[in-house]
Amino acid sequence: MDGRLDELDVQLHALREREARIPQALVLEFNRRLDFSCIYHDSALEGVVLAYSEIKAAIDKNIISDVSLIPSYLEIKQFKAAMDMTAEHAANKKKPINVETIRKLYSVLAPDEVPKGIPYRKENPLHRLYYHEISSPDKIPPRMKKLQEWMDEESTKRLHPVERAARAHYRLMGVFPWTNHTGRVARLLSNLMLLRDGYPPAIVHSIDRQRYYEVLRAETAGIVPLYAEAVATAVETACKFYDEATASVARSRAS
Repeated sequence: MDGRLDELDVQLHALREREARIPQALVLEFNRRLDFSCIYHDSALEGVVLAYSEIKAAIDKNIISDVSLIPSYLEIKQFKAAMDMTAEHAANKKKPINVETIRKLYSVLAPDEVPKGIPYRKENPLHRLYYHEISSPDKIPPRMKKLQEWMDEESTKRLHPVERAARAHYRLMGVFPWTNHTGRVARLLSNLMLLRDGYPPAIVHSIDRQRYYEVLRAETAGIVPLYAEAVATAVETACKFYDEATASVARSRAS
């Protein structure tokens, strides 16, 4: 696995060199498309298939949404707000990444829980999307404390950024502090960690949904390759987008 992560770092370096040479507008456009991709695939992991038009209508302030669709649009808006918070938090290196960060991410996804103090779940859900083993309610607070201790350990900080983010995701999903939104919070947390270290977000594609569920049910070894592939896909897609855009500009100038 170390060799794959080393190869990924080489590809990431090549991507950053491309970004330094191209117009900033292209970088912003790719990031916009990346946001759409993240919303689409993350929703698919949660069992909701969205159309491009639905995502655009939900997050584009210039579009007046159909009132009957407001509930689903509101959830998309909240997820986009959490993504924006993730990017802002990652950019401010003075801000620590800790359990309080996790709670803040959840609060953006579930604002109705804020007045209640953002409580952890008090029971085991009978019906849920994920089928891996999760903590009993009484074990959630101590396990969240252990998660914080793990994030603070020097050995954790020495892990490759992709492995560290993947394992943080896996550990939080094992605790499963909230019945709703925990999967999204775990993926946002891991992407926050990746962005903080200069990596693009890991977007687990909808076609890997079953693999993702199985990894959570098995053990931590499978989560790292899955995340490495997701980050590598983001890097490769960005490079292809920039190369095609640059070639298109060159053709326009030549004609």
